[in-house]
Amino acid sequence: MPELDPEDQKIVTLARSVRARTGAAEGAAVRDTDGRTYAAATVALPSLKLTALQAAVAAAVSSGAEALEAAAVVTGAAEVDADSAAAVRDLTATGPILRADASGTVVETV
Repeated sequence: MPELDPEDQKIVTLARSVRARTGAAEGAAVRDTDGRTYAAATVALPSLKLTALQAAVAAAVSSGAEALEAAAVVTGAAEVDADSAAAVRDLTATGPILRADASGTVVETV
């Protein structure tokens, strides 16, 4: 895989950090078109379930972001969950979704 752009590496690092800090199944981060970043972990409450990417997109939208440039998720899953990808695609049709393993190595770009 080619070397990541520094801004893309930043969101992978943020996603990895939030996952490690919370012990969640996944960590994610998104970057809006103003360059602001938002990070979140999986939310698994009895009354609310969000994937990490859904939570990061929700954080961005609730802060006023209207579009995204890129998204990253650190996960042990073999692919980006369809609901996670859909949340990102609500704000960007073409921005990359980077899937990284626990070490932060990007293994797929969707």
